[in-house]
Amino acid sequence: FKTCLGRVLCKVPCSGEKEVDLAVQSAKAAFKIWSQMSGMERCRVMLEAARIIREQREEIATMETINNGKSIFEARVDIDVSWQCLEYYAGLAGSLAGEHVQLPGGCFGYTRREPLGVCVGIGAWNYPFQIACWKSGPALACGNAMVFKPSPFTPISVVRLAEIFTEAGVPKGLFNVVQGGAATGQYLCQHPDVAKISFTGSVPTGMKIMEMAAKGIKPVTLELGGKSPLIIFSDADMENAVKGALMANFLTQGEVCCNGTRVFVERKILDTFTKEVVKRTQKIKIGDPLLEDTRMGALINRPHLDRVQGFIKQAKEQGAVVLCGGDLYVPDDPKLKNGYYMRPCVLGNCKDDMTCVKEEIFGPVMAILPFDTEEEVLERANATKFGLAGGVFTRDIQKAHRVVAALKAGMCFINNYNASPVELPFGGYKFSGFGRENGRVAIEYYSQLKTVCVEMGDVECAF
Repeated sequence: FKTCLGRVLCKVPCSGEKEVDLAVQSAKAAFKIWSQMSGMERCRVMLEAARIIREQREEIATMETINNGKSIFEARVDIDVSWQCLEYYAGLAGSLAGEHVQLPGGCFGYTRREPLGVCVGIGAWNYPFQIACWKSGPALACGNAMVFKPSPFTPISVVRLAEIFTEAGVPKGLFNVVQGGAATGQYLCQHPDVAKISFTGSVPTGMKIMEMAAKGIKPVTLELGGKSPLIIFSDADMENAVKGALMANFLTQGEVCCNGTRVFVERKILDTFTKEVVKRTQKIKIGDPLLEDTRMGALINRPHLDRVQGFIKQAKEQGAVVLCGGDLYVPDDPKLKNGYYMRPCVLGNCKDDMTCVKEEIFGPVMAILPFDTEEEVLERANATKFGLAGGVFTRDIQKAHRVVAALKAGMCFINNYNASPVELPFGGYKFSGFGRENGRVAIEYYSQLKTVCVEMGDVECAF
């Protein structure tokens, strides 16, 4: 395992078919215990896990920064979201219930909300610890077990989460971690004792997982890529809109699936907005992610850095103008010299048919595009195979709600961007996947309903 600074941190053995089977069987045994506990009993254990994470916030955030490369400032936020997620689902665990339905003749029916069994979580490398909590929170609250596979690029912090769950009192094996790449993921998805798969990652991998799950008739939740629009109207608060654009493009070195990387700006404020965005982007502090004042760390690895650089090169060839950044960055500190750093990039003179505007770059690259009318910008904003997120900045609240109603995206923001409260569902339309993380609705994706019909008299027989 190489860190984003190009140094080997540790060696992590990949889990083969045997190890995957052992993890699933262990989870299956733990499920028998956990699923029979009351919701309140599960609640107490999950609250204890949340407490441990909260108390160890600094230690876990530091581990996540080393694991991923994001600034310690951001990593702390990720850890806070993580324990809040477990607290939220702990609160729901004791309230899970079915319903009673009165039927004619004194008969009645009722529903039971039951767990699925052993669920698989497959995480991405941009939010390793947080994604594991987003998936395990509702899964465990519903009474399921989980086998989790983190990205091979960020294998470390999820192991700590498994230890925390054990310390909190979950049955041994209820939350297991297996390590590896595509082969390990395939073993998990095809395992006959796996009941459900939740995946966060790329569209091509999501398609393969869906194909494998189909052969076992397994439900899936897919949180995939995005190329989200951020619409800035001329009546927006300029300062707030600039901050929103920065948040929508440069968090975690731009490695965020819901980033609003197509920034549509009403033409009458295009020059003012662009000038301010460029000025603020040039001031972003790049460097050692463990330093308090660093706001942008290193990208995840060399191949990904090269890929992002390739997008910028192609953008210039297609006529886009680099207004700032886009080049490699070499920090003064010699211990950072092998890190995968680049300066955040703002592209101007962009057109809708450019590759940099159509394809997900997953790096710190913002494309600015002018527009003239609301009708026009909505048509262009929706002209994409993706539909994960979208945002609008305006002082006109009627226009704001009208625009987000028309956006074909699962997560929309008004006068903010990239907020991720665990109380609200998160997920996409179209190629960005289906199913939802977070919110009450996630309970639906980690449980199943059983209907019971009770006859109080003699059976009516037609024979």
